[in-house]
Amino acid sequence: MVEWNNDDYAGMLLLDRMNESTESTDALHAFALDELLCRQAGEGGPPICHLWRHPRAFILGQRDARLPQAAAAIGRLTAASVQTAVRSSGGAAVPLDMGVVNVSLILPIGRTDEAGLRFNHDFERMYALVRQALASVNVNEQVDKGEIAGAYCPGDYDLSIGGLKFCGIAQRRQAKALIVHAFVVAEGSGRARAAAVRAFYDEAAGNIAPSGKTYPHVEPGSTASLEELTSIGTQASATFAEGVKRAIRACQRPEAIAQSAAKLRLPDADQLAGMIAALRSRYHFTP
Repeated sequence: MVEWNNDDYAGMLLLDRMNESTESTDALHAFALDELLCRQAGEGGPPICHLWRHPRAFILGQRDARLPQAAAAIGRLTAASVQTAVRSSGGAAVPLDMGVVNVSLILPIGRTDEAGLRFNHDFERMYALVRQALASVNVNEQVDKGEIAGAYCPGDYDLSIGGLKFCGIAQRRQAKALIVHAFVVAEGSGRARAAAVRAFYDEAAGNIAPSGKTYPHVEPGSTASLEELTSIGTQASATFAEGVKRAIRACQRPEAIAQSAAKLRLPDADQLAGMIAALRSRYHFTP
């Protein structure tokens, strides 16, 4: 386990888009922003923690989009005004709404990481950040890691409390930088979200059975929100995001932050539109 390390966050900038108006924002907007900032980090730009939400989206893994009846299942979501997209990072289908907090750590890959030695380290770093963020807002339940049977978007770095998943972690690596992304089910019903994913697979899979090579078997009772699992309260999304910011701010050093801020160049609208189009084309998906 990677323990909390203040030096990891000394020069990390916070990009808080939790309350940005996103009603008409493309579901791939945040992923495109991450992709561009990751390129920048690989070219000497700053490390960044990006916090964001989307009001109504269903993000597919690359394998999900190839299921035989995926087009019909996606059409049903679109008819219900749910945006759909395929993400570039690993993992399977995930529903997004204002009760789900997304955390992206955007980091350069150092020379010692070339052989992939860092791969698990950065999953561990996100695990440590989630635990520290909860502790920063006085939520002290034990957070476990390890795949939760029946959870949507399952993986070795499912984070859970009392055997119920509330967070999943994925990674996207470029040549010189990487993105570690976590979705945190903060508010509302974890069961309802899992049921929505199960319904998608029931329709999209056709006659294909769930397996490690096709799509996950999802049981609605496997997932819960922080609001359901802890004493975090009804404003769990804002509270958890505040915990992340507190945890990182406690580690920041003024001189390192000044250097990082001087290197930051936020992408403009044309760059973002171009990256969104590129991501859709690259993963062969049109809603």
